[in-house]
Amino acid sequence: MSNKLQSIFPIKGVVQNYAWGGFSFLPELLHKENPEHQPWAEYWMGAHPKAPAIDLNNDEALNKIITSDPAKTVGEKVWNRFGELPYLFKVLDVNEMLSIQVHPSKSEAEKGFDAENTKGISIADPTRNYKDRNHKPEVMVALSEFWLLHGFLSEEKLKNVLQSVPEFNQFASTFGEGDYKALYQKVMELSTEEADKILFPIIERELANKKAGALDRSLPGWWVAKLYENENPKSNIDKGIFSIYFFNIVKANPGEAVFQAAGIPHAYLEGQNMELMANSDNVLRGGLTPKHVDVPELLKHTSFVGVTPNVMAASLDTFGEINFPCPVPDFGLSMLRLKNEQTISSTSFSLEIYFVEQGKISLQSGDQTLILEKGNAAAILSNTEYTITAAQENTIAFKAFVPEL
Repeated sequence: MSNKLQSIFPIKGVVQNYAWGGFSFLPELLHKENPEHQPWAEYWMGAHPKAPAIDLNNDEALNKIITSDPAKTVGEKVWNRFGELPYLFKVLDVNEMLSIQVHPSKSEAEKGFDAENTKGISIADPTRNYKDRNHKPEVMVALSEFWLLHGFLSEEKLKNVLQSVPEFNQFASTFGEGDYKALYQKVMELSTEEADKILFPIIERELANKKAGALDRSLPGWWVAKLYENENPKSNIDKGIFSIYFFNIVKANPGEAVFQAAGIPHAYLEGQNMELMANSDNVLRGGLTPKHVDVPELLKHTSFVGVTPNVMAASLDTFGEINFPCPVPDFGLSMLRLKNEQTISSTSFSLEIYFVEQGKISLQSGDQTLILEKGNAAAILSNTEYTITAAQENTIAFKAFVPEL
């Protein structure tokens, strides 16, 4: 680690050009050009070895900075427990639907990772399920109107779906009085021919409904039509369509947050958000993706219960620091909404990362001062006293941190 490292320093994250990303939101947010019209899906700000943030003062990778002096950077308690910066901070622009996915618990991730290692499956193998030994709980805060799938519908609502969609009537007896696993296993294990026969008429009907203006984003048909509006396949139809009907469709307004625990099936559908997660890349997929889908492994780790989504509201009339409770030790997330010249003082427990989504802040510690504008980020080392002062009216920033252990 450079001797010039300061307790607060500006960082530059890494853009991920996944196919589902948008083309203008992240370039505009980050004051960058996108001349090749690439999809800019995620902006990573963390110490993940795949794409670590860079200290702009010294052009050093954040993961290397941390490992060179763990006690100074993330703090002894955090390093002793996690052996790394335990979170990954992101900005997402979801233009096309993400895959139906479930994340394993930490104990199951450890078992799965070790088992695949024993089998000699390369980390780079696209059929590998476990890339590390960590769980991947995550929390998101909407920056725009944001839509997602989150957990199974309540028993009553799912029964209604099975009754009201003609092609699903045949599954009512399988679901019975709330046997979520039997139902989901049944549809996910259908042969391609059986699934096509059920799903093709649904796609045709929903495309017609959308063309007639009979759908909105709160309805499953909207997303089915979006998925297939430029094509109308009669074979090898994505079984993820079942999940669109069986899961809760959730709308989060700007400033509202949703936490995704291990085992809760979910998928992002559309919009922009801030996302914070455990430092992991373990994803078990169940559809809406060309990537590897492992149905037995997915079923093993899915929470088969009805869920009432908990959308954590942060009133945009509130000024100050607004914390979003996350029931995990790996990370915490808060939003700062500040009036011009409003100041907040704090002392970091572990390494913290700030990202300015709107406005401008002055970050001060001792004789150090950083000015962060929209799209800028900074890291604060552990055990650092600092103040943040808004330099514009209605400034909004987000803070990723590790709760005190």
